[in-house]
Amino acid sequence: MSGRNFTTVAEVMSHELQTINGLASVRQAIDQMNRARVGSLIIERRHEGDEFGLVTVYDIAREVVAKNRSFERVSVYEIMRKPVVTVSAGMNIKYAIRQLARLGLTRALVTREDTLVGIVTQRDMVARFADQSHRPD
Repeated sequence: MSGRNFTTVAEVMSHELQTINGLASVRQAIDQMNRARVGSLIIERRHEGDEFGLVTVYDIAREVVAKNRSFERVSVYEIMRKPVVTVSAGMNIKYAIRQLARLGLTRALVTREDTLVGIVTQRDMVARFADQSHRPD
């Protein structure tokens, strides 16, 4: 028995990472999001020293739809966020929730020893935290 009485980010994160090349069009990104039923895609690194990027439905709404830009002509590289906030797989979700809330973010990439292992959303962490906080003793 570990004696641990908290939930880690690893217990809540999604292991299925949806990635896309930064040169892909926003149309291709939307199609991939729809097929995978996700609201964000990780932008692949171009080389070892590069960082991951992230594009969300919100980014597309803000940078493409609201500005009346073309889904086919805009690449995800133009609208993605980079670098992306990461949290440790072993972090207590209470602190990951606080960190994302402080930064005004809804998701973060999850790392273990500098390796990308998942993605976690504020929604999933809050739901799990609320569930564990209201259990009878």
